[in-house]
Amino acid sequence: MRARAHGVAIANSLARRMVVAPHRAGGQAQFVESPVPTLDDGHNLAELVDWVRQHLGEPLTVGDLAARAFMSPRTFARRFKAAIGITPYRWLLEQRLLLAEQLLEDTDLPIDQIAHRSGLGSPDTLRHHFARRRRTNPIAYRYAFRATTNPTR
Repeated sequence: MRARAHGVAIANSLARRMVVAPHRAGGQAQFVESPVPTLDDGHNLAELVDWVRQHLGEPLTVGDLAARAFMSPRTFARRFKAAIGITPYRWLLEQRLLLAEQLLEDTDLPIDQIAHRSGLGSPDTLRHHFARRRRTNPIAYRYAFRATTNPTR
């Protein structure tokens, strides 16, 4: 009902915030957005976090991120976890999954293109991480959260 009144994107966002899903098959994980805590503008990781979000489709490693932050990998991992609350690898994976979810909801792109654009590489890797983190597969996710009234299609 909320989808008809306010649009699918708003209904999905509200459902995630309320820790419910608008349409959920039994056994699926709840799809809750987990935004990164806001970092102060003066924080030396804030720029890096913004940059990474713009380059999720590129091959990025924790070592690459540490070098970009002008830190050793160990120092970077420690400071990142202290600032964000999770390891850089886990955060990067979550950001890629969030991008994949957005692409599944808002586009008609095939799974292989979504895997590539989100930085997960292959459809098998996308399915693997969806199964582990979301307890569903990309097709079922798309079916549950697809923006059927998306004007950009």
